Amino acid sequence: MESVIQSIQGVPLNHYILFSAIIFTIGVIGVLIRRNAIVIFMSVELMLNAVNLLLTAFSAQRGDASGQVFVFFIMALAAAEVAVGLAIIVMIYRNTNSTDINVLNRLKW
Repeated sequence: MESVIQSIQGVPLNHYILFSAIIFTIGVIGVLIRRNAIVIFMSVELMLNAVNLLLTAFSAQRGDASGQVFVFFIMALAAAEVAVGLAIIVMIYRNTNSTDINVLNRLKW
């Protein structure tokens, strides 16, 4: 544990904040611009990973493990999202033969 804290503290916290902001911004752009449901879910995962990186960096900076424990809860939430989301995408693809979210208007009655 000590070596992990030393390696994280070797890089300034500003670099982690900037890197996480860039990753989060790429995820937001992916959600807003893309129309493929799989790409949208991947962008949401990218945003969650950016938050996880930032929580881990802040936790190591303060020497408190509570942020790292919270990362495990976010990872469990992300795994559940992937399982449910991919099941929904598979069912939509079976009905419409497309993963384009604009095609979902046909499912309305």
